[in-house]
Amino acid sequence: MSGENDTTRGSDETIRESGEGIRGAALGSAPVPLSVLDLVTVGAGHTASGAVRTAVDIARTAERRGFHRYWVAEHHSMPGVASSSPAVLLAHLAAHTERIRLGSGGVMLPNHAPLVIAEQFGTLEAMAPGRIDLGLGRAPGTDGATAAALRRTERLHEGADEFPQQLAELTRFLDDSFPDGHPYAKIHAVPGPVQATSPGGVQSAHRPPLWLLGSSGFSARLAGSLGLPFAFAHHFSAANTVPALDLYRASFRPSEALSEPYALIGVAALAAEDEREARRQVMTGALSMVRLRTGRPGLVPSPEEAEAYRFDELERGFVDSWLGNVIHGTPDAVRQGLDDLAKRTGADELMITANAHGGPARLRSYELIADAYGLPRP
Repeated sequence: MSGENDTTRGSDETIRESGEGIRGAALGSAPVPLSVLDLVTVGAGHTASGAVRTAVDIARTAERRGFHRYWVAEHHSMPGVASSSPAVLLAHLAAHTERIRLGSGGVMLPNHAPLVIAEQFGTLEAMAPGRIDLGLGRAPGTDGATAAALRRTERLHEGADEFPQQLAELTRFLDDSFPDGHPYAKIHAVPGPVQATSPGGVQSAHRPPLWLLGSSGFSARLAGSLGLPFAFAHHFSAANTVPALDLYRASFRPSEALSEPYALIGVAALAAEDEREARRQVMTGALSMVRLRTGRPGLVPSPEEAEAYRFDELERGFVDSWLGNVIHGTPDAVRQGLDDLAKRTGADELMITANAHGGPARLRSYELIADAYGLPRP
């Protein structure tokens, strides 16, 4: 199956442009809609149970303050990241929220059978109708050995190379649209559209919108060619942001989902009452990243541990580069940094991820950013 041709398209005259659940609204003085990306991080001295409780608190805070969506990201074999099972987390979050969109940022499709993802997100859609996003990536979300264990194969490159075909298959399962004669024509993802064809069946009003995620040009071009919304990982691939967004827009072909491109970018940002405290908090993320990049992943260190750590010259260079892409400081400074980034990239939405050891600092950061933009305070 061809990933390019297996996504159904309408002509320019018949495209249904709703952008439902895709296009958000900018509230207060924010330049674009604001959203949240949560890795459900586990700090030293804390548990995964506590991290999940914090995730619920952040999702509720984001909903209360008018953030458009809240996503979790699939990672594996990382002690400091408790988001290995996005669908499970999203089900829990759906039970504790009412309005905010919930989704994956993303599910790493090569790690899974497309039918399983269609079933999981069909179930989520049944739990929270009209609130679920399905963001997809082609990276493993982990190291090679763990990816091999997940996929039960040593041929990891094939997963990435086959991503367009896997995406087309997933789309067919979500839409229940395999043609007659296809080997999967009589296989149906349930919950899903097939239920409407059963006696007394009623078609669901919603299907989770697909997003493509990326940190390079591959997914940008593919998202554009399929007319899908695109999410770029600016928070760890900042040098590629503008080229990837330009490529996405240049490649864009209108689809039933979108008549015009829509791109969000993930942004690392943390606000505190003063500059020193913000720096103190983001250094916990910096040390965590140093350890991850040097093959020593662990729990997110405390501010005290990060302050006491002595970086060598090579590590210091990495930290300085990494911090250059983390917007941090007072609420006004963070607001200015986000405004500048939105203007420079032309992003349609900013998805903020907070790097810090403890839940209170992350929660406080989202509140301060919301205050800085005058977002609603019910």
